[in-house]
Amino acid sequence: MADGQHSYLTTREVADLLRLKERKIYDLVAEGDIPCVRATGKLLFPRDLVEAWLARNLEYSGGKESLAERPPIVGGSHDPLLDWALREAETGLAVAFGGSLDGLRRMGKSEAVLSGCHLADEGADIGGSWNVGHVRRQLAGQPVVVIEWAKRQQGLIVPPDNPLQLVDVSSLKRRRVIGRQREAGAFVLLERLMAAAGMKFADVSLIDTPARTEGDVAAAVADGRADAGLAIEAVARHYRLGFVPLVTERYDLVIWRRSAFEPAIQNLLAFGRSEAFAERAAQFGGYDVSGFGTVHYNGP
Repeated sequence: MADGQHSYLTTREVADLLRLKERKIYDLVAEGDIPCVRATGKLLFPRDLVEAWLARNLEYSGGKESLAERPPIVGGSHDPLLDWALREAETGLAVAFGGSLDGLRRMGKSEAVLSGCHLADEGADIGGSWNVGHVRRQLAGQPVVVIEWAKRQQGLIVPPDNPLQLVDVSSLKRRRVIGRQREAGAFVLLERLMAAAGMKFADVSLIDTPARTEGDVAAAVADGRADAGLAIEAVARHYRLGFVPLVTERYDLVIWRRSAFEPAIQNLLAFGRSEAFAERAAQFGGYDVSGFGTVHYNGP
């Protein structure tokens, strides 16, 4: 991204970029045809996703699926069970975990065959709906399929025995909190949980440098640099830290549909139905893999 450019565009800036009236932009949003996010009642448009949306709406006689070959890369949100399974299933896929929103951006720009995602859908009760709304908006018209990987316990990682007696998001007021990068599903979820509690990030003492992974969240708490951070139970257990459950979330795989039938993805999906997979999920803790393989969305 060029220096001085913002990561998010306003409605007017998008209208100027597309040479359309602002009213038309609102129509595109209402129809779910353009990627956007709603923050504090205001529409914002991720610049990278808007540029990807423009690219995939190019007219091309070979068809949209022929525009670009996808590299054997898994993007999106890091998940310990997925990271392990990719190796155990001998998929040969490389990983580039950068957060759920970053993964959707990579999918939109043909930079990945698969992306892990755990984004609470807007307009729904927190925990009521996951990922599909974001995929419909940000990958509109793309031939992708959303398959359930696992349900996970998401909550606050705290020091052993929870010395500050943190019980929910509202108890984070004035506490040192380690956050995540804006592209992470955990950032989106924490923002929504705080809004539901009538809080803003200004109400907590947010550590200046955000954690890039959930392991970084745990390390910050273990080192005493933070009082708490949002992450999954499996990570808290791995670091022998305390855990305050807040939400049962659904972590899905967003897969380029044509790639879903190739050996790498087929090996992964087959391994996910094995006894070894179920046993490892139980060992990690905080996972429910009973819904593994459920198709929640199948794009056009």
